[in-house]
Amino acid sequence: MQNPATGHAVRLLRSGGDFFPALIDACDAARHEIWLETYIFADDASGRAVADALIRSVRRGVDVRVLIDGWGARLYLSKALEQRLNDAGVDLLLYRPELESQPFRFRRLRRLHRKLCHIDGKVAFIGGINIIDDMNAPGHTPPRIDFAVRVEGPMLAQITQTMRRVRALAELSQLQDITPDDEKHPAVTAPVGTMRAKLVVRDNLNHRHAIERAYLTALGHARHEAIIACAYFFPGWRFQKALIAAAQRGVKVTLLLQGRVEYKLMHYAVRTLYERLLNAGIEIQEYHRSFLHAKVAVIDDDFATIGSSNIDPYSFLMAREANVVVNDQGFTEQLRGALRELIKDGARPVLAAQWQQRTLKTRLLSTLSHITFRLIMAITGADPENGWFPMSREAKEVREQRA
Repeated sequence: MQNPATGHAVRLLRSGGDFFPALIDACDAARHEIWLETYIFADDASGRAVADALIRSVRRGVDVRVLIDGWGARLYLSKALEQRLNDAGVDLLLYRPELESQPFRFRRLRRLHRKLCHIDGKVAFIGGINIIDDMNAPGHTPPRIDFAVRVEGPMLAQITQTMRRVRALAELSQLQDITPDDEKHPAVTAPVGTMRAKLVVRDNLNHRHAIERAYLTALGHARHEAIIACAYFFPGWRFQKALIAAAQRGVKVTLLLQGRVEYKLMHYAVRTLYERLLNAGIEIQEYHRSFLHAKVAVIDDDFATIGSSNIDPYSFLMAREANVVVNDQGFTEQLRGALRELIKDGARPVLAAQWQQRTLKTRLLSTLSHITFRLIMAITGADPENGWFPMSREAKEVREQRA
């Protein structure tokens, strides 16, 4: 895996309150092109504000290309907003558009879950924040919690390259003309700061396990503390073993997980993992104040990651994802402070003694959810080599012989 490169400036953005003004300001400063990828582009206050900024850019002569996941678009993108963007000259394309007449195929679960944007190949945004208002959540609770970063530096070359490639694949699959590479405006890769950082993507070709490996490598080297905040957490055996091994080495491992019920099957399935993790000395905090959508981690003094990838089979095995890894003590401490604040103000600890006193009904519900979830993974082609299923001794020996 490529090592982080120096020369970056990375700014932490917390939820939509930081993210949308920064994104809109960058769009308003665009001179040549804007490329945007998102899973959701909602017709709400924040979505319309971003749409307005994109339309203003088109009117100034900026080329604006937007790629939205077909499933996310079906759920959130209104026909009115889609038409408005198209009429204004935004080059809008859906990734794997959902057709109601199309029979169900499991390959349709391979979605575009990345949240990426670059402006003029000079500044980029990466994270877990969709184009949707923080208050656009079930029950209109306090704002949704999420993170993103604003990046400048050498990483822009990789960001522009991966965005062009994914859009070209989407265009090719829909028999459209491929957007040509524009050499007139290459990515600006000159050093602009001192931070070491890199982009890590997950796809179904050369980078199938890249994001998970980044986590596992960092956990394998952890010596003091690891805090992982994850909205949808259902790790495979390999990831569980890495967490437990770190805790057994004396690392203080804290998991900040979603406490509110959003998807019932996932909510109850995850809880079958709690006993094993708690018994290993891992601290579990459930966030209840609002909906947690974060996918971030800090490990020791100089490892931080922010992105779109959850620690679950959907993100690790099926979706296109993008995370940024930052090796910088100041940035890591800033993110650690934000996570500790969330734990202090809105989380409740899961205590081992209380967890063992769960009712029989609750235990059965979790077990059934767990079995159902793993069955779904098996049907959808979850990769055993990724560690999502325990392997027999014979299977391990065969795999080792093949290697």
